[in-house]
Formats: sequence, structure tokens, C-alpha cells
Amino acid sequence: MDIKLDPSRDDLPLMANTSHILVKHYVLDLDVDFESQIIEGTIVLFFESGNKFKKQSSSTEETYPSESNEACKFRTPEPCHIPVTNTRTVSSKMGYNDFVICGKGEKDTSGKDGNHDNQEQASGISSSKYCCDTGNHGSEDFLLVLDCCDLSVLKVEEVDVAAVPGIEKFTRSPKLRNQIVRELVALPADRWREQLDYYARCSQAPGCGELLFDIDTWSLQIRKTGVQTATDFPHAIRIQYTTKPQGRSVTWTSDQSGRPCVYTMGSPINNRALFPCQEPPVAMSTWQATVRAAASFVVLMSGENSAKPTQLREGCSSWHYYVTMPMPASTFTIAVGSWTEVKPEICSSNDLATERSFSPFEADFRYVGGCGHMEYPCRFQNASATTQEIIPHRVFAPVCLKGACQETLLPLIPPCLSAAHSVLGTHPFSRLDVLLVPANFPSLGMARPNKEKTGHVSDSGSSVIKHGLNPDKVFMQVHYLKGYFLLRFLARRLGDDTYFSFLRKFVHTFHGQLILSQDFLQMLLESIPEEGRLELSVENIFQDWLESSGIPQPLQRERLAGAECGLVRQVSAEVAKWVRVNRRPRKRKRKETEEVLEKLLPDQLVLLLEHLLEQRTMNPRTLQRLERTYHLSEQDAEVRHRWCELVVKHKYTEAYRNVERFLQEDQAMGIYLYGELMVSEDARQQHLARRCFELSKEQMDRSSAEVVAEMLY
Repeated sequence: MDIKLDPSRDDLPLMANTSHILVKHYVLDLDVDFESQIIEGTIVLFFESGNKFKKQSSSTEETYPSESNEACKFRTPEPCHIPVTNTRTVSSKMGYNDFVICGKGEKDTSGKDGNHDNQEQASGISSSKYCCDTGNHGSEDFLLVLDCCDLSVLKVEEVDVAAVPGIEKFTRSPKLRNQIVRELVALPADRWREQLDYYARCSQAPGCGELLFDIDTWSLQIRKTGVQTATDFPHAIRIQYTTKPQGRSVTWTSDQSGRPCVYTMGSPINNRALFPCQEPPVAMSTWQATVRAAASFVVLMSGENSAKPTQLREGCSSWHYYVTMPMPASTFTIAVGSWTEVKPEICSSNDLATERSFSPFEADFRYVGGCGHMEYPCRFQNASATTQEIIPHRVFAPVCLKGACQETLLPLIPPCLSAAHSVLGTHPFSRLDVLLVPANFPSLGMARPNKEKTGHVSDSGSSVIKHGLNPDKVFMQVHYLKGYFLLRFLARRLGDDTYFSFLRKFVHTFHGQLILSQDFLQMLLESIPEEGRLELSVENIFQDWLESSGIPQPLQRERLAGAECGLVRQVSAEVAKWVRVNRRPRKRKRKETEEVLEKLLPDQLVLLLEHLLEQRTMNPRTLQRLERTYHLSEQDAEVRHRWCELVVKHKYTEAYRNVERFLQEDQAMGIYLYGELMVSEDARQQHLARRCFELSKEQMDRSSAEVVAEMLY
């Protein structure tokens, strides 16, 4: 079943058979070890199956040979010889303090040593060959397929949720394990705390039989002998595993202070090298995670709660996060490092969560029609949440950047949150953590540009992402640039009032759901009168903006009109001044007046430098004055990138230090700069590029390193 793919050009397979069975909740229990650069522990998956997930036919054409009739070996998992430390035992008792509310007065339900003997129940497992099948037809065993890569799976077992003390209070069928899970995942949203508590209790229940499993490059396949349907397949399973240091879902690196850290990188393979999961976005699930690390580290995750560390023993702390909104597994993020929380020196009222009254217009559709998503404790139905302009937030950064964050970043967050609320309405989450990521964080990593379209979806639910493994695709910004200008174009055509009113209504209508571009455009056009659509249609927009290469015609016309903008005219005047400065001889005549140069905004500086890049030659004297006038080396990354391009083009050696700094500190954006250094065919510039790469390559994002290495060698 193993699929051999060339990572330089092939599509990325999504192997999970989501049409048959869906993960509804993950419970992760992990240890982070910086010395070995691995994350190890267990994950418990709770499933839902039913008629809507059953295989309808076996005749559907498959995308790739993952479900062929070839025989595949399934092996009996060998007993795990990695010792389970007392740390993990303690954490399983302490890690869920945030929400355990229904077990008051009850004894701890976890085992004393954290280990359970299930050898006698696993005696039916053999190493026989089985015919591979992911459906439920015929007499073959049902095969659960999970997306998995770069993981060492040590053990897979069914969880005996019926053994949880007190479970009989919760279910009508306390002896039927699958029925217990069905009733657990079906609990109403207002019982979410109780649901999380039972998920935690069930995840600590003993095993009741090891399951056959096999692992290949892209998937983990699990079966239970004699179980032929997804409905009868165990609905709660526990997987013991470890990540690998080279795993492509996490990056082990150092922060700007030189201290070790690790973070999920949003790579093309998403989280499948962090935990076995169902990658297709249709597999919406909730999760909770307990993560342990040395006490000197801070653990941040994309959870809804504001987690605090719990000390387990000297030198070790545990952090617990959870999410109640079902989301794709790719949205799970984690960052562990020696971050420091940056707090304002003086707490102002702007830093607190605030409320305001809704205008009659905003109130018109606040509760109209209810929510269209699957049930969860939704803030859009909470009156106090809808008026909360600024949600509680924390800021974390490396120690060396604490002062800069305190001075520059902290004051920006409250007005940004307030502006987002004024435009889009209710914040979907109750809190926010902001982290200043290391320099090698891929700037487009979390956006995942390769996932705009998947290929043919097979009957099992598996599919592919076109060119998902091509590292070059990560750096293609065309999708984002066109998307940005399309939104600006629509706003100008419809007017800000109409457009922003629609955005707010759209967010309210589709929050908590998976959407397509067509959904957005269709609703936009339907929200305005036909006479006001100005010949716009979904088909025309797709043709002009998505299906045609180059700059769309509407954007070209807008660009010509933009030349009349006052800020643009100001830049044009400054460009003319610099051209004159550059043409002057070294020794000026006495009567010649000095050019008076205006101050420019950062966006204007970018435009200025782009115009100057069109000049065939610029002398060192002009470049020196340019840098001193605008303090270019101290500007933001966009400005400094254009400045570095100018330095490279004109071989301005005195500013090569700026290029080196950019390649070290802005690694994702520096990818393009490496190419320009090499294209110049200047020996000194090529040496500079290779030297910077040698210093950075071990810390660089893998896709970035692959692309740069191909440029340099």
C-alpha cells in the first residue's frame, strides 16, 4: 500500500477514509523532549459512524492505488518497552483541572501506575495477511485509514470506555462501548464541560485488546479481526507513538534569544507528522491536549482556554488546552519555548474586554435564522459575547524582544481587535494568544497555498492536493495577491458601506462551517440588487481573476486610475527628485540647490523603491543618501526587502551587511533574495548567498532550504 512519490513535483495524498468513519474528538497526552527532539505519548480518537459514512459502491474510480486488491501485511504490535514514567501518571490525574466538574466526591478513576495489562485480550491477534479494504462490503475486515507520516507507532488498542466508574449515569447502555461513545459525541452543546470531562475519563480507561496496524509513508491502517463494518469498529482507540526529529509537521529550532523552541509549521503535510489524524477538511473535530515539558518552557496551543502550568514534580510542568468548536485537524497548533509573557507596564481600560450597544442595523441579523453549523457552544448565540469588542489576550515573545513588544505590539492589539469586531462582528473565540515566532517561521506556512483545490475524491473519502509536495508552490504568492486585489476591487465597485455590511452578514451566516469561494461570491451578488451588480457574475469573476493568467483587466484599469491618488502622486514626485540626484555629477555647481525630500509612509517607501529598481544604474553616492534619508535598514521587512533588492542590483557593497541581516532574520522572505544574488553571476554576491545559507540551513524551514539549495548548487 505504500505510495512512492517524488516530493519535488507530486500531489499530496489525503488517505483517511472519512466517508466511512469520522473522528469527532482527539485527546492528546504528550511529552516534549528537547534533548532528543521528539514528542511522545498517546492520542485517543473518538469516532462517529453511520449510514451517511458507509460505502455506497465499490465501483468508483480511485485516485491512486491505496485501495487496490493487493494483499498487505498487518503485524502484531510488539509490546512497548519504553517505560512510562511517574510524570505521565501524575499528569493524567492533574491535567484536566480546567473542566472536571461532574466528578465531585468521586475517587480518581485512573490506574495507580498508568499501565494496563491487556495481553490476555490481545491473544487473537496474528501476523496473517489480510486483503486490504476500507469499505464494509463483502466478508473482509473493515480498515480504518488515518493520515500519518514521519511517526513511529508503537501500539494501537481499543479503549474500554465501559470500565470508567460512573459511566452508567451517563449512558443508557453502560456495557456497550460503541454505544457509550455514540451518546458521548452526541451530547448537546450546553453540556460541553461534562462532555470534555467524560472524554478525559474515557481516554484514561484501560485497553481491552490490541489492534492490528500497519504504517506506510502516508498512512496508518488499523483493523480489528472479525469486524467488517465501520459501525462495529471500535469507536475509541488509543495510539501510542513518537514523532521523529526530521518530522515535517514540527520545527525544532532556536528563538531570537538563542534558546531552543519547537513549533508546528503548517507545512504542506499539515499535522500528520505530529499525530495520526484525518486530514481532509470535512473531518471536523474537537480536541483536548495535555502537554508536559521542562518547567522553564511555556506551552502555547490553539486552544480556547487560557492555560496555566501545573507543576508535576521539580523541573517539570503540565499544560492543558481544549477546543469546543469542531475544526479541521490542520488547525491544531503548538509552540513550546522559553517565551516570556509581555504585559503592559500600566494596565489601561483599553486592554480589558469591553462591550457596547448594537446599532439597530447590526441587531437586524444577529439572531436571524440561527446557526448553520454543527452544534457547539457558539458565541454568536451569546448576547454578552456579541458585544465584546476586545477579547482577553496574551502576548508571548523571546526575552530579547520583550521591550520592543511592550512598546510597539501591545498597544496595537486592542484597536485591531476592536476594528475586527466593528467590521466582522462577534469574535468566534473567547480569547487570543499572540506569539512572536522565530525568524525561520515560513511566512506563508500557515496559509497553505497548495490546498486551494483537491483532486478526485474517492468513494472512501480519500483525495489528493495538486502539487502539494512541490516546495516551489509554497512560495507562489499569486493566489494571495490576486485574492487581495479582488476583494479591494469588489469593495470599490460596491462601495464600502455595502461591502462591509455584506462581510459582517457573511461571517454571521457561515461561521463554524467550511466554505468555498463560490459561496462567498454567490452570497455577495445575491445581497445587492440586480441593477447594482454592474455586470458582475460568479462566472465572470472566476474567468477574470482565477482562470486567467497575468494581471486581471479590472486590476489594470484600477492601477491606471490609482495613479491619480494623492499619495501615489507624492511618490512619483519623489522618484523624479531621486532620478535627478542620481544624474548629477559628483561636484555640483555652487548655485545648484539641494533637493528637498519629503517624508514618506512605509507603503510609499515600498512604491518608491520599486520605481527606483526600474532605473538602469544608480551610483553608490545616491544609494548612500537614500539609505540615510529614510533609515531604510530600520524599516519593516517589506521596505528592507526592496532596499536589499536595490543593493544587490547595483552591487552596493557598503550595504551588503543589510542583505546578510535580511537573509538571517527574515528567512522566508529572503528566498527571493537568494535567487537575485545568484542570477547576478557576481562572484562576491554568490559567495555571500552561499555563506548565509550555510549559516542558516539547519534552522531553515525544510521547503525553504530545498528551494534555496537548488538555486545555489
